[in-house]
This record gives sequence, structure tokens and C-alpha cells, in this order.
Amino acid sequence: MALPRPQQIAFTPGEIEYIAGNEKIKIIPNVRFPDISLIQGDIRKFRPPLSVEVPLWIALILKAEHKCNIICPDWLTVDHLKKRQEEEEKEEEFSRLPFHYMEISQLLIETAPDDVPNVEQIRTILKNIRETRQVKARIGLEYLDDKWLGMSRLSLMEINQIKPFFSKAFEEMRRLNVKENNPGH
Repeated sequence: MALPRPQQIAFTPGEIEYIAGNEKIKIIPNVRFPDISLIQGDIRKFRPPLSVEVPLWIALILKAEHKCNIICPDWLTVDHLKKRQEEEEKEEEFSRLPFHYMEISQLLIETAPDDVPNVEQIRTILKNIRETRQVKARIGLEYLDDKWLGMSRLSLMEINQIKPFFSKAFEEMRRLNVKENNPGH
């Protein structure tokens, strides 16, 4: 069975979360564990209380089993996010945030809220950042042409949200441009 056209050109949020699960994050294991060999590389043995870097998906599983604490990424702090929020509100360009910031922050807030300092404040700031970035993306529509669109520093989730609309708009603009350049056809 074929998927509807809009679903063919965009990922589902679950697929994007799955992709983000391969991002590395530091944990402090509560248990000893030998080296682990994965397709994407080896994870050195767990020796509490030494931190170790693991894919996010492993960190979330271990956290759910109470076998680790997750070290909150530097970018997921109140100070850092407030600075990004100020940049979003003052600058025309999007601020620098990790490519999977939306997925990672959501997964950490849901799965490990005790490992995210000031979690409610973080949640509010992230919501404000997201809303500001959505407004910027809409404003970017004013500069839409059929050849190029410059919107750097968007996250994968943000790209995915606007991709179906932009794809359709580009297709229509190209169609109109062809008619304009070939009036007899």
C-alpha cells in the first residue's frame, strides 16, 4: 500500500525521534558493564561514578531501568536557552541550536525530568523559542522564490514541519514560472 503524497515527502515525528536517538549523550552509570560493541562504534565499559558517552536511546533505556543518571547537555540549561531565546527575538536569523534539539529535549524532559535542572522553566523557554522560530519561518515565506530558499540553522523537526508546504509552493511557483517564460504553451 502506497503512502499518501504528503507522508512520502516528510518523516513522522516518531521517525525523527528515532534518528535523534543516535545522538551521543553523557551518563553516569549506576552499574558496572563491560564494553559494548555497536554498529556505530564501541562504548567503553561502565565504571560508576565515571561518566561515559552513549547514544541517547541507550541512555533512555538505562534511565528507565534506574541504571544511570543522564548528564544534561550544556545547551539544555536555563542560561543557554535564555540567550538563544533573546537571539531569536532580536536577530533575523535563527539562533544556533543542535539539529535535534526539539527531539532530544522532549525525550529528556519526558524520560529524565529529575536529570534536567529547572525542568519546568526549561519547558517554557523551549516553547517560547519554538513559537518564535515558527514566526520566523512564516516570515521567510515572503522571500520564497522558485530557485532558492535560505533558512539555515533549522532543526530536522522544523524542516519536516514546513517541508510539505514549501515543496508544494516551490512546485507551483516553478509551474507558474514555466508558463510565464513560455506564454504560448
